[in-house]
Amino acid sequence: MVLKVLSNMDDIGEKMASIAQKLIPDWVSFVIQFSSFIILLLVVFFFAYKPVKKMLKKRADYIQQEIDQATESHALAVKETQEAKRILSESKSEASQIIENATKKGEEKYEAMMEEARSEVKDMKITAEQDIEQAKQDALNDIRKEMVNVALTASKEILKREVDKDDNTRLAEDFINRLN
Repeated sequence: MVLKVLSNMDDIGEKMASIAQKLIPDWVSFVIQFSSFIILLLVVFFFAYKPVKKMLKKRADYIQQEIDQATESHALAVKETQEAKRILSESKSEASQIIENATKKGEEKYEAMMEEARSEVKDMKITAEQDIEQAKQDALNDIRKEMVNVALTASKEILKREVDKDDNTRLAEDFINRLN
């Protein structure tokens, strides 16, 4: 067993040497791999990093420009909204003023028409009263004439003679006065 351990020790030394060789490469191979890595980094930097960085800068500028335009548009929209509200408020005020004026003119016209109608009714009433009075006077005159004719006829019968015009008029007036 001891031999076995000793023989394993020799193997361990060889294994360690092999591992050390693998971990620490020789300098030529290291320099070639390191220079290849540096060249690869430069190629990636010039052909990938710079274009990607340039593209990202363009994209960032585009996004910033869009944000600025959106901010300007928002400010303009707010301003236009306030202007629209002001105009709407003025329009409502003007509309209410127009309605108020129209109502006032309507009421004035109504009052004027009513006054005109009252005046016409009053004039028609006065005319009707005058017509009634005139018709009454005409009727009274017609009745008087008829009464005079009746009185003349009666006086002719009573007196059996012809009565002259003056006697006729005097008799008729006496008769009418007695009737009143």
